[in-house]
Amino acid sequence: MGTNQYHEPAAELSPQTRTFARIITSLQEECEAINWYQQRISVEPDPEAKAIMQHSQEEEFLHFSMDLEFLLRRTPKWKAAAQNILFKDGNIIDNAEEGEEQEEKLD
Repeated sequence: MGTNQYHEPAAELSPQTRTFARIITSLQEECEAINWYQQRISVEPDPEAKAIMQHSQEEEFLHFSMDLEFLLRRTPKWKAAAQNILFKDGNIIDNAEEGEEQEEKLD
């Protein structure tokens, strides 16, 4: 029936944690689909087939982004870290360190 997405007994987990686990699993599946499409696109010689796969991959980008946004809205520390890295210019590592400082302020 379900996937093996829990490391603890499911009955002992809160409904929020089970939802979190489902969305994490969806996020992983979207990443996997994006990767598979990328590989197929890179070797597909037929332009029409390639365009269809690119369109399909773009849908997976949207699904991934929706899953991520859902998780960020419900995980303030994760959101604080992400806000200092995503869509920012500059050195990614420096931005990450700034994100860690913001995250620590939430403790």
